[in-house]
Amino acid sequence: MSIAGGLSEAVARAKRLSCTTMQIFSRSPRGGPAPKRSQEEVQRFDAERRRAGIEPLAIHGPYIINLASPERGMWRRSVAMFQEEYARAASLKAQYLVAHVGSHRGQGEAEGITRVSAAINETLDGAAAIVTILLENTAGSGQGLGYDFEHLAAIRAGVRAQRAVGICLDTAHLFAAGHPIHTADGLDEVLSSCDRIVGLEQVKLIHLNDSKVPFGSRVDRHWHIGQGHIGLDAFRRLVNHPRLRDIPFILETPKTTERDDRRNLAAVRTLVSSHGSRARTRTVSV
Repeated sequence: MSIAGGLSEAVARAKRLSCTTMQIFSRSPRGGPAPKRSQEEVQRFDAERRRAGIEPLAIHGPYIINLASPERGMWRRSVAMFQEEYARAASLKAQYLVAHVGSHRGQGEAEGITRVSAAINETLDGAAAIVTILLENTAGSGQGLGYDFEHLAAIRAGVRAQRAVGICLDTAHLFAAGHPIHTADGLDEVLSSCDRIVGLEQVKLIHLNDSKVPFGSRVDRHWHIGQGHIGLDAFRRLVNHPRLRDIPFILETPKTTERDDRRNLAAVRTLVSSHGSRARTRTVSV
């Protein structure tokens, strides 16, 4: 949900779409100073969100953060920004802070993983750890980490407060990275692999997005539900899968107006109601 016009406007938008969960950016995802929020605005936002039954609240970290950077100055700036983002998520009483794990910039995956774990340790040291950090899988483009479950497991293993770190799975990223979620057998295989390597109990959130690019392309291009290369049949299996039914879904599908959100939400809700396996569809776009 956009926070244009203030935090309360994000709640109003979510209510208009009958959403029961929400993800926002607390600041511009591409940089610039973070807006200052008064205590009154923050308290009003929390009260309105809870009255609307919107739970959980996820904050998505800015894209410019690179916790795996081998460049010392960039790494220090990224850690500082991530710490600020964690504090803001806590002040907004969010349950989750979603983090892109970053790029090792040619210095090797093992070194990059170590730096991400160190950044999270530094963020959590001395913090109340009331917000769970969610490591998001990636499409595998360039020198980015996170396209394999092993990366996410290794980062989490390097964190001292492991209970404060979970996983966010993105369907478009899984598909682009070569995880065959678009077939029935492939989905079961991917979930079993995730369970074996990371633990499905660590998956707290799912970004539900179709892909504008083909399977295994290693390119991150989100698309409208059922109109991309993943397809409606795959999403029907995803939203009704017994191993995923209790996990909130967040749509990050493209939009120019609220009509795009309505269309994508309607597509997902139709798939759910056709099987009736979820009492409520918990989905919203950012």
